[in-house]
Amino acid sequence: MSEEQAKIAEKEESELIRKRREKIDALKADGIDLYPNGVCASDTTASVSERYEQMTPEELEKVTERFTLAGRLMAVRDFGKGAFISIQDRKGRIQAFLRKDRLGENAFVLFKRLDIGDIVWIAGRVFKTRTGELTIDVEENGLRLLSKSLRSLPEKWHGLTDVEIRYRQRYLDLIVNPEVRKVFQQRSRIISLIRRFMEERDFLEVETPMLQPKAGGAVARPFKTFHNALGMNLFLRIAPELYLKRLITGGLDRVFEINRNFRNEGISTFHNPEFTMMEFYQAYATYEDLMAMTEELFAFVARNLFDSLRFTYQGREIDLTPPWRRLTVRDAAMEIGGVEAAVLDDPARMADHARKLGIEVGKNDPPGKVLMAIFDETVEKNLVQPTFITHYPVDVSPLSRRNIEDPTLADRFELYICGKEIANAFSELNDPVDQRGRFEMQLKEREAGDLEAHEMDEDYIGALECGMPPTAGEGIGIDRLVMLLTDSASIRDVIFFPLLRSREE
Repeated sequence: MSEEQAKIAEKEESELIRKRREKIDALKADGIDLYPNGVCASDTTASVSERYEQMTPEELEKVTERFTLAGRLMAVRDFGKGAFISIQDRKGRIQAFLRKDRLGENAFVLFKRLDIGDIVWIAGRVFKTRTGELTIDVEENGLRLLSKSLRSLPEKWHGLTDVEIRYRQRYLDLIVNPEVRKVFQQRSRIISLIRRFMEERDFLEVETPMLQPKAGGAVARPFKTFHNALGMNLFLRIAPELYLKRLITGGLDRVFEINRNFRNEGISTFHNPEFTMMEFYQAYATYEDLMAMTEELFAFVARNLFDSLRFTYQGREIDLTPPWRRLTVRDAAMEIGGVEAAVLDDPARMADHARKLGIEVGKNDPPGKVLMAIFDETVEKNLVQPTFITHYPVDVSPLSRRNIEDPTLADRFELYICGKEIANAFSELNDPVDQRGRFEMQLKEREAGDLEAHEMDEDYIGALECGMPPTAGEGIGIDRLVMLLTDSASIRDVIFFPLLRSREE
């Protein structure tokens, strides 16, 4: 929308609000309660439709049941002494018929003063029109105003298309775009299915702190705040990992948390500073066990959503049928990224190769960090079908267990689908001496200017010193998974209220 169009729209909206204020004043003067309370609806649009949609008009004539519904007035076709209206509630829409000689003089006069967007209550029986549409025949005094709308809905209420308005005014988006409501209903169902899957496998759902004295559990820059009463700095958590592993140490061998995390990073179609993840930890398991479990989890969710392991995302068919492809980071860099083995074996040549790709390489960057930068640039976008990438460098895996055969690598995997990381998992490092050394390495990186590197967490080291059983853990990006399963192009389409730049800026 251009600046001139925006000014015209703002002027028109101001005029509509002025007229509605006048109408509100007139309704109040006539003693009409514009915001009554305690009005109940015994039915929904869906419950009525499901029971009677398939009945013939003759069968409906024998139905004596009376229905009460409440919802938003979305459309009006006024014929003078009668009108068809459309009511929308949380389950959908239904048509209702208002007839002056049946509704009554006062109620019909009230109807004439209503606006699109008002919340109303109706009561009556069902019938079908000549076109076969199921309709509520509103009874005498079967119409009440429950909430007066001051602002108008978008002119084309069947489709709010301005992306900026959709994200900033999600309430309008939900009112006028049924497909948006469906996405968020699917999101809720996906999370419910994940929770059921975990509970059926004897995982205990837990809650860990969002405010933490140290930011840990991920390589990310945190949001910082200050607690006045305690006089101490705190951080919004970047991950619940270190607390969940404390619970493993405490004897809760299988735990999971569907959590909110906060990372002070950029915003894109796949990134929001506040996002939802599920992290889970299982004692006496390895990262390889979690690969099999991840395949089972995703298949469980897909079957319940689609009754199939195949679905389409942005025009591409995705197949979740196990087993999924598995590649090491090194093999992926060679096979997909086109990097020669001799380059990967020579840190100096690998750094030069990264620079040729336009990657900024610091003089003290460890080889593993350079390798992952090359991977991100050349491989990630090409991983369309579900693919486990394994054997990450220890340099970028400060909390992962070392691989026995090659201690420079970690027993870790990341899951990629449609070119994006969906999950990250590893066999957990439970050696407190090794963990202290990793933290010390991270501290050196922080001193060199890496604000995403881990801080030393002495309390967590103390927990490991008590003895943590061999454990595997995983984090799954819920927002990204919902994007895939609802065919949503942007993470903002699956978060009710994504973070946006202030309008004043």
